[in-house]
Amino acid sequence: MLYLWLYPLHTEFSFLNVFRYLSFRIIYAALTAFVIAFVLAPPMIRKLQELRLGQQIREEGPRRHMTKMGTPTMGGILIIFAVLLSTLLWADITNLYIWLVFLAIVGFGLIGFVDDYIKILKNRSKGLTVWQKLLAQVGIALGIGLFFYTSPAYSTKLSVPFFKTFMPDLGVFYIPFAIAVIVGCSNAVNLTDGLDGLAIGPIIVASVAYTAVAYAAGNKVISEYLLIPYIEGAGELSVLMAAIFGASLGFLWFNAYPASVFMGDVGSLPLGAALGTVAVVSKHELLLILVGGVFVMEAVSVIFQVVSYKSRGKRIFLMAPLHHHFEMKGWEEPKIVVRLWIVAIILTLLSLSTLKLR
Repeated sequence: MLYLWLYPLHTEFSFLNVFRYLSFRIIYAALTAFVIAFVLAPPMIRKLQELRLGQQIREEGPRRHMTKMGTPTMGGILIIFAVLLSTLLWADITNLYIWLVFLAIVGFGLIGFVDDYIKILKNRSKGLTVWQKLLAQVGIALGIGLFFYTSPAYSTKLSVPFFKTFMPDLGVFYIPFAIAVIVGCSNAVNLTDGLDGLAIGPIIVASVAYTAVAYAAGNKVISEYLLIPYIEGAGELSVLMAAIFGASLGFLWFNAYPASVFMGDVGSLPLGAALGTVAVVSKHELLLILVGGVFVMEAVSVIFQVVSYKSRGKRIFLMAPLHHHFEMKGWEEPKIVVRLWIVAIILTLLSLSTLKLR
């Protein structure tokens, strides 16, 4: 809104010309989201405590987690609020891609809210059933996928890292592919959110990566230089990703070990969905495998564990997701979290290198 209100006045007040630059709005979107999350977190935590909206811990998990019982949850509401408000202030809200990602954030956020609320209401560690969540997620992602497929200006070709000209056209199969990216990323982030600060750290790193990717994809000169698909209007999503970075950073202050608040499904599901949607818009869907490498490892560990146990009656890991395996091996929680952050940073650096190595 600030962009639409103030930039038109640059002819009279030349200093307002700064609003035309994405770099300026990216920085201030991040700072605004950080301040909102940082300032509002303490009163929100107190309110969550008053309402007794505390975390439920599953009995089959590591016993040390029982000390976390009752810690305020649903802090993801604060992240969503900070992201949406900051983006509305600093982005060009006439951009359709902004509203498309908003749809993913709000839609998946509502699913997460209902899931968290049922857990608290029923005083149990499980909320919605797997199929209930999956059907709702697929429904939202289907709408987004159909938008891309029916948009005449959008290509169904797939950008493959390290290759200049190899861009297979998925045609109608791009719809289920987009659904898989969005839903898969959302649930992978959700599975990772099991230790204090574990999920929000890689989200911070991934948001930086896709801020750069969206900026490059929306800039004709840079995209041509890097030999990546040019997506007109995608650059505005760099403002939204910067807002996710800032809001997540502010939330991490209170989510770091020992956590004063958890984000809950209302935070992890929409953050993952936003990341997946931006990856689809910017035509860097496969890059998400590297950028979100920690999320991928966590999700794959669960899949392998379930398949192995049902087919062979044997477990591959001491416990899944992967971070619980390390806990069962005796690693301290902060060590697991920081080491997985390091892995996320390394994988993100590798992923960004693919923009040039083609």
